[in-house]
Amino acid sequence: MGSLHASCAPFNPSPSPRPYVKINEIRLHSSISTELPKFSGIHYLFRPGIAFTSGDFMDYHRRKISNPQKKPIRNNKSIGIRASSEQNRSHSINRRIIVGSAITVVLAIANRVLYKLALVPLKQYPFFLAQVTTFGYVAIYLSILFARYRAGIVTDEMLAVPKNRFMAIGILEALGVAAGMSSGAMLPGPAIPILNQTFLVWQLMLSTLILGRTYSFNQIIGCLLVAAGVVLAVASGPNDSQMLTKIEFIWPALMLASSAFQAGASIIKEFVFVDATSRLKGKQLDIFVVNSFGSGFQALFILLFLPLLSNLKGIPFSQFPSYLRSGAACFLNIGPTTTGCDGAPLLPLLYICFNMAFNISMLYLVKISSAVVSSLSATLSVPISIYILTLPLPYMPERASLSPFFLIGSVILVLGLILYNLPKPAKQGS
Repeated sequence: MGSLHASCAPFNPSPSPRPYVKINEIRLHSSISTELPKFSGIHYLFRPGIAFTSGDFMDYHRRKISNPQKKPIRNNKSIGIRASSEQNRSHSINRRIIVGSAITVVLAIANRVLYKLALVPLKQYPFFLAQVTTFGYVAIYLSILFARYRAGIVTDEMLAVPKNRFMAIGILEALGVAAGMSSGAMLPGPAIPILNQTFLVWQLMLSTLILGRTYSFNQIIGCLLVAAGVVLAVASGPNDSQMLTKIEFIWPALMLASSAFQAGASIIKEFVFVDATSRLKGKQLDIFVVNSFGSGFQALFILLFLPLLSNLKGIPFSQFPSYLRSGAACFLNIGPTTTGCDGAPLLPLLYICFNMAFNISMLYLVKISSAVVSSLSATLSVPISIYILTLPLPYMPERASLSPFFLIGSVILVLGLILYNLPKPAKQGS
């Protein structure tokens, strides 16, 4: 701002005003509003040619007092736009969760039905099918991960996440397989899916302890209703009361432990996604990083447990190589001595494809929601798949009947899902 000169004389300005002091804008504003109004009727001349009297200052000063200028406030329009964008983002996430849950339910049903169909040709080699899926997935997942890394989808920062979490996932899943196989060989068939429903209860407890999640009353009751509905639907039959008679306590306890191991692995997977978001500065971890490293460590620990697992399935470790050769021949349905393997390799390959898709969809649902939501989606498939398995299917033409308790249990399950997903009341000021 240039120099400011003023001269003052009564009524008649001097043609050549003498220089005044040099002041900045703030001092000028203060002088104008406080000092100059004292000299009423004096005419002031500033060098740019602007002339006014002290009465103008007094009028301006009175207007400033009577109409004080308020401080600028935050732009409500920008706040509204930001709130609207947050609502749109929330709606988008909810839609993704709904669509992901629906896809997971469909794939879970197909996975359960095709597993039963795949065991028709491989009824003598279920342990072989389990090993094929475990070790085959490692190769497939690593190939997909490498392709996504070459395409730039997976970054070096994603691959640098701590591997001790994946090691924990692998050993928990391997222990779950070992405990499930050992107890499954000693338990009656209907008892296994019933005891497996404790998986949801384990998830609620472990997510509270590990992730610090809090659940509302209706969510807890909803999960318990889901588990109770599945138990009632699966256990319906004339001999339910004698299902676990003459069974040692160690075997159902091991099945409960197997569910706890699997639930712990799913909670650690959710923790990996949550922790990676902060490590990657807001970016989300690719699900094939978790699938590849988790499956790799699981295969490693299963390999270490292989002598124990083969003995648990009634296969001496010395005979394990011949068992694998016979299982491979039945899987491919080749060889002159292969009998009773009708439906292979189509049914086992279909099961492997849908099982992989189901695992990916489950992990994606864990990524965008939580492990409990993915577990609820998979649990919904249990009574539906049981009903489908009672219908005449290829290679399974026999038809089974269900008791009325199956329908009651299914209704309780659906009510539990509805109760869990009831919207929470909005907080004041949110």
